[in-house]
This record gives sequence, structure tokens and C-alpha cells, in this order.
Amino acid sequence: MRLLPKIRPKMSIEAEVITPDIFAGKSLDEIANLPVWEGREKRRLSDFFDVEGENAPNPENVKIKIDGDASWVKYIGAKMTAGEIVVKGNVGMHTGDNMRGGRIIVEGCADSFTALSIRGGEVIIKGSAKDYLGAAPRGEWRGMRGGRIVVEGNVGREAGAWMIGGLIHIKGNVGQFVGVHMRKGTIVINGNAGARAGAQMMGGRIIILGKLEELLPGFIYKDTVDFVEIEGTRINGPFARFIGDLAEGGEGNLLLLSENNQHLLKTT
Repeated sequence: MRLLPKIRPKMSIEAEVITPDIFAGKSLDEIANLPVWEGREKRRLSDFFDVEGENAPNPENVKIKIDGDASWVKYIGAKMTAGEIVVKGNVGMHTGDNMRGGRIIVEGCADSFTALSIRGGEVIIKGSAKDYLGAAPRGEWRGMRGGRIVVEGNVGREAGAWMIGGLIHIKGNVGQFVGVHMRKGTIVINGNAGARAGAQMMGGRIIILGKLEELLPGFIYKDTVDFVEIEGTRINGPFARFIGDLAEGGEGNLLLLSENNQHLLKTT
């Protein structure tokens, strides 16, 4: 299935219908007439996209390609359980919210609130992502529960907030409060991390290969490990391992590549 953007509206549209689960088994006309929201106004998907291609009867066999910028489209792939969505550009807020399975590939950048409370599947962002990646929705305490998120670029603040499972791999830098309120799961940062990493963390792992700006006082040095293992891949250290956030009685692991964090190790 191929969606070609026609016009960019003045405000973002909400398009929870763009999922393999909803597209599966429908004709092109049925897909074109699916409802989307522009503010308070109910519109049709075909008001904003041309719909082309062949469909499949089952979600796992549906592949949706959005051929252009979709930074003005919210909720792409929300609650999807199978299949694949490929976006040849940027995506708007709430892409992949409550995703259960399947794969979303974004060849551009992602707006804030991407993959909130994801439970399974895979989200790959080849550009950067803004704030609250893989976090919990406002007012909730359960964030990412499973699945895998990979960002090739940088990520904003509070990535992995309230995380209780799964893997977030950030290949660039990350902003402040990564892993805040984290319970379980793993966050890997290839680049540098802003201050307050792991604030109020109770469990899980945060692995920082670059430089951590500042270490919270609730983390104490435990030991040094020679390597860490992520999805069966060994990354050689040594890594300084800190336990915290003790201000919350936490037992999370914060692992810092020693050679890039001597400014923090001198004070331990």
C-alpha cells in the first residue's frame, strides 16, 4: 500500500487509522474513506493522501509506505500489532503509540511522544527524535513495556521515562532525564547524555558510551566491569557501574564507559 501526501493542512491531522491492522482486507476505496480528524472536523484519509497499490487480507502481510513528509500526521501506527510501515520522510507526534508488534521505519525524524507505552515490535528512526521517546503518556506511570526502539541520530529529554521493559538504542546524543522513573529494560546511548540520567530510577540498565554531563548524588560507585552485552553483542569497556537512584531506594544500573567519564570517576 502506498500513501502519497496531497496537501499539507494548516494544523496536524490525527490518523490512528494508518495501521496494517485497520488497512488489512479493505479495498482502496474503503481505505480512502477511513476517518481522520483535522481539529474538530472529521475528514477522510483521501482528503490528504492518494491511496495506491495492493492490499493484503492479514495485518502481518500489509506494508504501508508513506511516500513523503508526514510531520503533520499524528498517531501513525498507533496500536498496531503486525505488518510494516515505512515513512519516506518525517513523522508527527505519537507515532507508534501503544504498539504491540510489527515494524515502523522512519527515514527522517520523529516528533515528540514517539512510541509511548510501546509493548512490542520495532521502531527504527534514521534521523533524530524529540522529547519523551518511549515514555509514558502524561498522567500515567507505565512507559515502554517491550519491543525495540533504535534512533540513528539524537534524542531530546526524558527518553525512556517510566520504562518497564524493552530496549532503546540511541546512537547519537540524548538530553536530560534519560531513564527518569525507569523500572526495567535497557537504554543504550552511543553518544553523550545530559544531566540527571536515571533520576528516581528503581531498576533496569542505562549504558552510556559517551560522556555523561553530571552524576546524580543518588548514585554510588559499585564496581568496574570489563564489558556489557546488548542483544547478544559484546561491547568492551571497562565500564564504571553505579547503583541508584538511592534517593528512591533504587537498584538500577548506570554503566559509564570509563575512558569518556574520567571527570566523574575522579570524584568517586
